[in-house]
Amino acid sequence: MSQVNRLPKGGRVDRSQPLTFTFNGQNYQGYAGDTLAAALLANGVDIIGRSFKYSRPRGIVAAGAEEPNAVLQIGSSESTQVPNVRATQQALYAGLAAASTNGWPSVDNDLMGILGKVGGGMMPPGFYYKTFMYPQNLWLTYEKYIRKAAGLGRAPTEVDPDIYDHLNQHCDVLVVGAGPAGLAAALAAGRSGARVILADEQEEFGGSLLDTRETLDGKPAAEWAARAIAELQSMAEVTLLPRATVNGYHDHNFLTIHQRLTDHLGEVAPRGQARHRVHRVRAKRVVLAAGAHERPLVYSNNDVPGNMLAGAVSTYVNRYGVAPGRQLVLSTSNDYAYRVVLDWLDAGQQVVAVADARSNPRGAWVEEARARGVRILTGSAVVEARGSKRVTGARICAIDLKNHKVTSPGEVVDCDLIVSSGGYSPVVHLASHLGGKPTWREDILAFVPGEGFQKRICAGAVNGVFGLGDALADGFEAGAKAAAEAGYKAVEGNLPKTQKRNEEAAVALFQVPHDKSTSRAPKQFVDLQNDVTSAGIELATREGFESVEHVKRYTALGFGTDQGKLGNINGLAIAARSMGISIAQMGTTMFRPNYTPVTFGAVAGRHCGALFEPKRYTAMHRWHLEQGAEFEDVGQWKRPWYFPKRGEDLHAAVARECKAVRDSVGILDASTLGKIDIQGPDAREFLNRVYTNAWTKLDVGKARYGLMCKEDGMVFDDGVTACIGDNHFVMTTTTGGAARVMEWLEIYHQTEWPELKVYFTSVTDHWATMTLSGPNSRKLLAEVTDIDLDKDAFPFMSWKEGLVGGVPARVFRISFTGELSYEVNVQADYALGVWEKVVEAGKKYNLTPYGTETMHVLRAEKGFIIVGQDTDGSVTPDDLNMGWAVGRNKAFSFIGWRGMNREDCLRDDRKQLVGLKPIDPNLVLPEGAQLVFDPKQSIPMKMVGHVTSSYMSASMGYSFALAVVKGGLKRIGERVFAPLADGSVIEAEICSSVFYDPKGDRQNV
Repeated sequence: MSQVNRLPKGGRVDRSQPLTFTFNGQNYQGYAGDTLAAALLANGVDIIGRSFKYSRPRGIVAAGAEEPNAVLQIGSSESTQVPNVRATQQALYAGLAAASTNGWPSVDNDLMGILGKVGGGMMPPGFYYKTFMYPQNLWLTYEKYIRKAAGLGRAPTEVDPDIYDHLNQHCDVLVVGAGPAGLAAALAAGRSGARVILADEQEEFGGSLLDTRETLDGKPAAEWAARAIAELQSMAEVTLLPRATVNGYHDHNFLTIHQRLTDHLGEVAPRGQARHRVHRVRAKRVVLAAGAHERPLVYSNNDVPGNMLAGAVSTYVNRYGVAPGRQLVLSTSNDYAYRVVLDWLDAGQQVVAVADARSNPRGAWVEEARARGVRILTGSAVVEARGSKRVTGARICAIDLKNHKVTSPGEVVDCDLIVSSGGYSPVVHLASHLGGKPTWREDILAFVPGEGFQKRICAGAVNGVFGLGDALADGFEAGAKAAAEAGYKAVEGNLPKTQKRNEEAAVALFQVPHDKSTSRAPKQFVDLQNDVTSAGIELATREGFESVEHVKRYTALGFGTDQGKLGNINGLAIAARSMGISIAQMGTTMFRPNYTPVTFGAVAGRHCGALFEPKRYTAMHRWHLEQGAEFEDVGQWKRPWYFPKRGEDLHAAVARECKAVRDSVGILDASTLGKIDIQGPDAREFLNRVYTNAWTKLDVGKARYGLMCKEDGMVFDDGVTACIGDNHFVMTTTTGGAARVMEWLEIYHQTEWPELKVYFTSVTDHWATMTLSGPNSRKLLAEVTDIDLDKDAFPFMSWKEGLVGGVPARVFRISFTGELSYEVNVQADYALGVWEKVVEAGKKYNLTPYGTETMHVLRAEKGFIIVGQDTDGSVTPDDLNMGWAVGRNKAFSFIGWRGMNREDCLRDDRKQLVGLKPIDPNLVLPEGAQLVFDPKQSIPMKMVGHVTSSYMSASMGYSFALAVVKGGLKRIGERVFAPLADGSVIEAEICSSVFYDPKGDRQNV
């Protein structure tokens, strides 16, 4: 396997360790220390993918996180697949399997590429909004192919074999970036004794020091970097995090760091090791030393493989010993880009020409290039690359920067590599995560971080300080200052000496002019990842998209996984010139976390599977299993759904269970209901404020049903709360709402009413609950308890303490079925024994266990709501015809009072809860079915509501439903219609939501 572009010597790779890998099914070889990108270039691989919109062939452009094209699929199996991995950030390992994310039948010969050639001009920004509107009946066809064409990678379909974890940390100084400024800052802070974390996203610390031509103390800069790293490693209070991207900067100096722990070792982490780790760091001070990205020049066909950044080519030559071509042309606007010319010559390669946009450059590196015989064309630029699947030439023309035009016919030179440099863009992303607006500096032609709202210091290139010596000094000063502000004594240090060299100012060149207009010239790509062209940006401004955020969203500039690291500044400058305003006036878009993509595994950490959503079992679960119960998941609990007997399906079992409850007695495991113990001298007042009804006068031994609303007046949860003592209550909530209600109570107590003396304890798991319902429930319970169950001694909505099955219990006389009912609560450890004693005693009454489905039918027959099923966050108590549960004369207005009294909430035509009786009593309305008043309307029909609950009632002998209907309470007796997907229509009569025992005689006996 020949590495055709590997230089015979040089680089930081270990040539004694060859590594075999595959790309698109073909075998290649690289060396330990390579990135995947370096190995692909070493093997002469030009095309690594196809562009997002036009399917144009794309090659590697950069060498770091700013790479827009080399976004690949990594992994050899469905369980180890990782999509959208940058080849420039993936370390090579033996057996690595990589593939392009698009291109059919192959990335080299993609049929979609024809569309890019033929239809490129037909796909300007927003073309999909304009093209796929009509005819409407073809939208599903459009969508199918649009979705197929969209996207970069594919998610794995099997379980990830790796583990991921999170680590919470505190430090005095967090240094972001381990280039020259970052290393200097970490040394200064570390020498002071401060706790320091140094994080850098590359495989090695050192940044530009690893491949620069400059020296420190007369020696290669990499040697000073190695000494600095060794010193930091020797400091007990310093933590070094390589392969670690600080991806988010949050409030109160809280930062998240995504560290790739084992990606360089293999596609599966070694046994017992986490693959990735997210560090959640609270830092007293932060030093941002994130560096800068080199900007490419925007010229025609600048996306053809073989167009690269000047600094990236130097990196591949010096760090990896790879020359990605033979004949190089440089197009630049600054001195620093000449480094690649000298590096290329030192590697024994040919420099064809340099096109420098400046009229008379005379910097030290420029003069060195001249002295070595390099042809330099001043006042010129590459205006067009030639070639289709690989650069074959470059057209160089004289240009007029001020008037933005080409001033000569130019010449075409043969080459296979065009490198460009338009200057440097400080990496301001992290500094902007909290809303800080970057500031434009005309002297460096770049944005730098604006005013900081956090305790942070910017240093080095991110601060607009580009010279090596100046960056080291700036970093050291920042580290010393950060340590001092964190409470440590700042130290002084001797910085290495740097070479002084003459350097001339760069000129502004954000878009190279062409002798044709922008819209007529061959495509000039600004954002390579999203196929955004200069013509597209100009079109957006002509169509009225003048805000920088609107330009971004209309053209997709800065979208994708790279967030415009290469293209943003050029794009903003083109938009600004098109509108006749300055770049400073144009401003930047808002940068948001994450700085680079973070895998879902790292986000989840160990919180997956049972640790993310643990299965919860009631104390009676074993008994339910023995009885053959079918279960459903409700709020993480395994609740018995129904108890089928031999030959019964769901409907038959539910009909039998319902009949048993109505005729004699049934038993339900209600342990999963949320239970919150509320104590304190202000407990009553607190309940008054969170419930819609009054609680001040509730006596000890009594219970009350209540509704909770959010601030907008919409029903949030419901339940029964019992008064245990003057300052002691037990609140029950819905099973699924227990956690959110607990959180809700704590939020309001801590943020709105901290003066109230009240305390909350979740006791859901402490108490097991068994509900006995039916006309024989009193007789059955009397056989196992010492509590006086007489109607007058134990009235409805009250509770008593006593022994049940010989175990202390709280018994509540409340009903969710409309029948005489008792809820028996005992300590969960004793619950199964009590349950079995009750079941044994109940045999003479044909005691029947029933599940949640039967409970739903029984409660719906009574018109009792289930929050989350009959409510959807858009209904008030009045919409539910439950105004009786609202204390409108309470001294302190409750949460939601103002919301439910908004004008919109008082309309007569709001959706209101009603009952529905299908005209055909054997037809069951589908839950969720949309309702209309006129079934003969043309589509789209005017929907007036929907079915929330629907069942066949064994007790009543017909089907029924609950629904929300516009103005429904005034439409009792009218008809509504439910058009179904199969074309049929079910007609129903609007009626009261209470179907069974409307006066409540059965529960009050």
